[in-house]
Amino acid sequence: MKSQRSRLDRFIVSREGIKRSHVHQLLAQGRILLDGLAAESISQVVGPFTHVVLDQRVLQAEQPRYIMLNKPPGMVSATCDEQHSTVLDLVSAPNAKSLHIVGRLDFNSTGLLLLTNDGRWSRGVSSPQKGVVKTYRVQLEQPFRSDYREAFAAGLYFAFENITTRPAEIRRLSDLSRGRSVEGRYHQIKRMFGYFNNRVLNLHRLSIGALSLDPKLHQGAWRELTLSELNALGVEHCYREVLPSGSDCPA
Repeated sequence: MKSQRSRLDRFIVSREGIKRSHVHQLLAQGRILLDGLAAESISQVVGPFTHVVLDQRVLQAEQPRYIMLNKPPGMVSATCDEQHSTVLDLVSAPNAKSLHIVGRLDFNSTGLLLLTNDGRWSRGVSSPQKGVVKTYRVQLEQPFRSDYREAFAAGLYFAFENITTRPAEIRRLSDLSRGRSVEGRYHQIKRMFGYFNNRVLNLHRLSIGALSLDPKLHQGAWRELTLSELNALGVEHCYREVLPSGSDCPA
């Protein structure tokens, strides 16, 4: 994802269409405010959530958004699609079009989906190196077999991509199987059970790391994440209340 950070002089030039030399004058006259404080240098960094004011005109006031959504079946995990409704269509929030999806779910899969406009945070949640564990409830076409556990724990090799999946833990819940996976490759869970010729009938994401789907959220509903939920994930975020005055979250 392209960085949304730029030097102050470049930001002002691109927004106002003025010469870079004129930015020095604006700066000296105290006419540029960054997060409520007078800018001090043309080389100050303007991040995606820096509040920028010039001559009492707001040039940028984007706020970081972190949203939990209970995905229903029959919707695409995408920001736009020509044929189907997308999960973004469910979010009636200001600037919803600036959001992107953190870890997709298949068309007919359901459960916890995260959306944000903070690219650095989404990369942290999705990165295999961070090891954020995702938990799913899986309904299988055929009975669960005990030898699945050892195979999933060791990782399964797929020759077509020449990859071995990361270790995953599964356990049986009556006629369902509940699996934990630290990866989110395309159709991975379905393909792992497909390795044993056992089709997944239903896939529902229960949690991402320490963040569980709010049981009060009905399918299609969404809400903002709380500060405690963001902190519990252990991934750096830009929640404005934790930022000191005059600072901006790194992008």
